[in-house]
Amino acid sequence: MNFYQKEIKLKSYKRGFHLITNEILNACEEIGNIKIGTLQVFIKHTSAGLTINENADPTVRLDFESHINVMVPENQPYYKHDYEGSDDMPAHIKSSLMGVSVQIPITNGQLNLGVWQGVYLCEHRNNASGRSIVITAFGN
Repeated sequence: MNFYQKEIKLKSYKRGFHLITNEILNACEEIGNIKIGTLQVFIKHTSAGLTINENADPTVRLDFESHINVMVPENQPYYKHDYEGSDDMPAHIKSSLMGVSVQIPITNGQLNLGVWQGVYLCEHRNNASGRSIVITAFGN
């Protein structure tokens, strides 16, 4: 079994949901060496997340942002952790709800995603800098 791991820093994205599948593939060309395996992507932050969903229609990503902001609103009187602004605590909650890692099967040197699936960066902060992700590919 072979293991490959890289840590990359993504460019800064505005708040919202952003496709990063191509950035992951460009950073880990070793995926092509794996016939059967797994890709794990992990984000090293507590106010952003990762998920897999629709990669074709950009309105899906807009709807994700609109809906999660209704689910986890800013400026709630019960929030104690607001040192970095009104988006601070909601960003932590959203990160936990979305998750900080995804796993994708690798088949014959390619990610075995569905036709309409892509990896999203879920950016929950208004003014975040680039996010660091760890990409680990392993298999035979």
